[in-house]
Amino acid sequence: MNNLENFSQGENAKSAEPSMPVLGHFIQGNLVLQGTRTQPVYNPATGEQSKAVLLADAQTVNDAIQIAHDAFPAWRDTPVIKRARVMFKFKQLLEDHADHICSLIGQEHGKIGHDAKGELQRGIENVEYACGAPEFLKGEYSKNAGPDIDSWSEFQPLGVVAGITPFNFPAMVPLWMFPMAIVCGNCFILKPSEKAPSAALYLAELLKQAGLPDGVFNVVNGDKQAVDALLHHPKIQAVSFVGSTPIAEYIYSTATSKGKRCQALGGAKNHAIILPDADIDNVVTSLLGAAFGSSGERCMALSVAIAIGDDIADTVIEKLKIEMQKLKFGHYADNSNDFGPLISQAHKDKVQGYIQSAEQQGAKIVVDGRDAKPLGYETGFFVGPTLIDQVKPDMTSYQQEIFGPVLQVLRVETMQEAMQLINDHEYGNGTCIYTRDGEAARYFTHNIQVGMVGVNVPLPVPVAYHSFGGWKRSLFGDLYAYGPDGARFYTRRKTITQRWPSAEVREAKQFAMPTLN
Repeated sequence: MNNLENFSQGENAKSAEPSMPVLGHFIQGNLVLQGTRTQPVYNPATGEQSKAVLLADAQTVNDAIQIAHDAFPAWRDTPVIKRARVMFKFKQLLEDHADHICSLIGQEHGKIGHDAKGELQRGIENVEYACGAPEFLKGEYSKNAGPDIDSWSEFQPLGVVAGITPFNFPAMVPLWMFPMAIVCGNCFILKPSEKAPSAALYLAELLKQAGLPDGVFNVVNGDKQAVDALLHHPKIQAVSFVGSTPIAEYIYSTATSKGKRCQALGGAKNHAIILPDADIDNVVTSLLGAAFGSSGERCMALSVAIAIGDDIADTVIEKLKIEMQKLKFGHYADNSNDFGPLISQAHKDKVQGYIQSAEQQGAKIVVDGRDAKPLGYETGFFVGPTLIDQVKPDMTSYQQEIFGPVLQVLRVETMQEAMQLINDHEYGNGTCIYTRDGEAARYFTHNIQVGMVGVNVPLPVPVAYHSFGGWKRSLFGDLYAYGPDGARFYTRRKTITQRWPSAEVREAKQFAMPTLN
């Protein structure tokens, strides 16, 4: 597919103002200003350009890949315990510099400080898991698998691997990928979102401080040109991606057609079923955070509530109306705010377009956030919390991922009808059920066709020692992100079978499998 709207194209790039800070790349342990094209980076709370980022051309990407390729043999042969020690030091540096990392996230994404700290903490937990590499890379051993034959397996790194990450989690999603890849002995090329590039560059500097050899981890900023250079380069062995489904499908089909291993995590439409026996006050509280946290710019955002019966729907909506009036949104540095702006004016227009389409197709806008203008930040990319009732499955706003602070309510009569809606949707990332009924919860978790399921947990994101991924068109590839699947994705199994016969024994010819004798 050629739908690459989430990547800025070169013809739209602009030159930075003469006094504007310009961000480059991190290659072979150094910040590098290489390239002729730039793109603006905005402060989404004000709507103003704050800096510019250089967009890598194919030559810059190729240079970074060659440097990583040259660094690979020595890093592959570095004992795993020494690789793990780098991760231990990196974890400490992340904690020591957490405030600065969160500030970078806020400046370019708009995420409120407390939310950015939550993002970073989940990333740090993945570094903690990666520190256990000496354990999970041990392999297996069988003595006397056959007559005087020993057999064992080991997990070897792939070589140079790449990660392409989205704007909504500038720290956490890269930390899903490169710590595991690196500790397994690979070298890594990160292509972060050009909309929020600073956090990735700072993580690279911290890795260098932690003792990572130059060339093992490199960051190239760029647009589709950089992405395609990664996908087509023969030295890239595997690609990890998180983003929208059209691009995930493009990444997966292109990478696999070139013989690369690929995991491409796509979009979502996450539903919550509210049964009549649910604790409605707690349901409302959790819906607020799950739907509007991070301005809804999360692939696990809970964007659809399916109420079983009109009475439950009416009650939930009335309580939400009251609580939504108390929500605060604004600048990232004010921790009294609940959420911040959207990433760009274009994305703001897109979210508002979905709200308008729902209204035009017959839904009821209960709380309308389209005119949101926080005092002092009237030019920012804000959409306020929005609640839409009477949504139907054939509406555009239901079928598509809105990726904004919008919660839609559907009304059905039975739990089976609600589950059918979820199972019929093209996305299968996350879902949850609100109930006190253990039988209903057990039936739901067993039969729902979704990869990550919560019971009274609205954002069922797996912890770092599990793995993250959805079903259907929310994931392309066989292995999930991070956790045990991450270790398997960034390694390949090699099985060795050996025999040392006695020098004094003359053996007869054998034509059957040795274990037969």
